[in-house]
Amino acid sequence: MLRQQDVGHRIVVRRVVGIRAGRPLFSDALGELVELDETHLTLATGQGRLRVPLDEVHRAKRVPPARRPTASTVVELELASDEAWPAAVRGRLGDWLLRAAAGWSGRANSALPVGDPDRPLPAALDAVESWYADLGQRAMVNTPLPLAAPVGAELDARGWDARPLVLVQTVPLAAVPPAPPVAGEVPPVELAGTPSEDWLAVAAGRKGGLPDAARHVLTAVERVRFAQVYADGRLLAMGRGTVTGPDRWLGLSLIEVVPEARRRGLAGQVVRALVEWGRAEGATRAFLQVEQRNTAAVGLYRSLGFTTHHTYLTRVAPH
Repeated sequence: MLRQQDVGHRIVVRRVVGIRAGRPLFSDALGELVELDETHLTLATGQGRLRVPLDEVHRAKRVPPARRPTASTVVELELASDEAWPAAVRGRLGDWLLRAAAGWSGRANSALPVGDPDRPLPAALDAVESWYADLGQRAMVNTPLPLAAPVGAELDARGWDARPLVLVQTVPLAAVPPAPPVAGEVPPVELAGTPSEDWLAVAAGRKGGLPDAARHVLTAVERVRFAQVYADGRLLAMGRGTVTGPDRWLGLSLIEVVPEARRRGLAGQVVRALVEWGRAEGATRAFLQVEQRNTAAVGLYRSLGFTTHHTYLTRVAPH
């Protein structure tokens, strides 16, 4: 049988769905185990979220992870993410993207090496270093894995550092579960087309300031909403949603709850409100980026059905 250690892993479940001619009828389901309690298990499947009573389970076991994503799906998602977090200063090196935003956030200040840079790899990285040097910035490269593994190997040889591993996670919007019942009054989630000053203040505290380039990153998207939860005139929780890319990905970022309001389900409320907005905008899938070491956030997103599509490392040039 399954154990709590299996939560977060891919499993297959065979369950009894009926009886015919005195024999049980079985149905199989494959997905990520997102919850296991004394009476039920819950799977995030490709068709949505599935809750199965344990007394219906005939057999269940962990299976190997899904195949690695194709290069085209990684590129599609990385480009949708770039559009959702637009750097104020941009350049190109063949297909590679060069991005700068006064040093605010790694994503907006790193080269994105997807596609062909129109020159050999060592020369491409030399050009990246020169581009950032001209801006007076330390060069950084965002390496989606496994797609950009050759770039990472070349950066290793050059002695570049690596920031903590980031998980790029996705979920079909149809698989996001409804909010669980809570006791007491729940403050509503407000969605706005521009961020409030309170919202910007919390973002500045999280990201270490808010230069003009940061405001461009946050607001220079055609479809964007800023979520906020207030109680007694004070901002308790916030988040940002965008819809970008040809396939209309819902991008989630800056999901934040002030310390004294945590463990009340507010982050889940913010995500669900942005999911509903994304659906209205034609999105069918969501993505977010979270550091692997942020176990609290990873656990929250797992409970909402998110699974890891691919990972990336932000590489930083030596001084």
